[in-house]
Amino acid sequence: MSGPDEAIVARVDAVLATFLDERSAGLELVGPELRPIAAAARQLVLDGGKRMRPRFTYWGWRAAAPSGASDEDVIVAAASLELVHACALAHDDVIDSSATRRGNPTTHVSFGQLHASQGWSGSSQGFGEAAAVLLGDLLLTWADTLFARAGMPKAARRVYDDMRQLVMAGQYLDVLVQAQAGFSPADALRVAEFKTSKYTIEGPLHLGAAAAGASHEVIDALSSYALPLGIAFQLRDDVLGVFGDPAVTGKPAGDDLLEGKHTLLTALAMDGADADQRTFLRDNLGRSDLGPSAIEALRSIIVDTGALAAVEERIAAGAADALAALAGIDEPTAKAALIDLAAAATQRHT
Repeated sequence: MSGPDEAIVARVDAVLATFLDERSAGLELVGPELRPIAAAARQLVLDGGKRMRPRFTYWGWRAAAPSGASDEDVIVAAASLELVHACALAHDDVIDSSATRRGNPTTHVSFGQLHASQGWSGSSQGFGEAAAVLLGDLLLTWADTLFARAGMPKAARRVYDDMRQLVMAGQYLDVLVQAQAGFSPADALRVAEFKTSKYTIEGPLHLGAAAAGASHEVIDALSSYALPLGIAFQLRDDVLGVFGDPAVTGKPAGDDLLEGKHTLLTALAMDGADADQRTFLRDNLGRSDLGPSAIEALRSIIVDTGALAAVEERIAAGAADALAALAGIDEPTAKAALIDLAAAATQRHT
């Protein structure tokens, strides 16, 4: 991460820490029983994370902001996106039945453990999932509270509203694709566009640009950069979900294979597989009891069918298309930062 981005992240983190302290104090007034919720919110928001959305927001603003304009409000608005994202993480982990995130138990697992340790009645799993859903809802309301403090123009508020809708729509498309289990490359790319590309990159860039009163030409250039890069970002995530190092990703080896994720990687593997490989893929994807040998066999199929190489080519092409689109951005500091962010999005290991 470059020096300017480090400063942006530090400022965003400071806004979030102060805001969470304030909100936690409000929960404390309800009663001490809410302390675990406040602690879980702090962990999910402040314990790690690449802060990609705030960084894209800031540089979208910088690409169009008048010289000398104050960036205080855009930092607050950018910080609010991390609360939206934390909501999505809490819910996504329940949907995917994920056990770990960033090397720690996921929210629903932690609250399930709390339930079991206290000997409370009912299902520990059900309690944990309910707590995680409610925490996600709370974080989404907090995001609105923080965003409202930023004093954004109406155009930026429209972008913010559209982002929140699109991430939920994209999440539903993802759930639907998993349920249909069709191994469709087109479906996988559509999910990547709406769940990740528009929410992680295009939306934040547009939010910052709208806050600065950007021209249509700048908005269009940012979209041409964001959409291919966002898909490449998701495809890198898919590769890490299968081949990533658990010590770096904080998730089990082959986590997406254990969850049975239907991504472009698995769709292309299914397309290129022979009959035996196809049967093995269908029989083993999504088995939570997969051992190391089965995980390695699935990885080998993905490599041998050419699926991994094809996805890597798409990632490289997406990054190249994104960089080409920056010809439409004149502000040199923003352009340099967006070049760096393209590398961070596509060449990462977590």
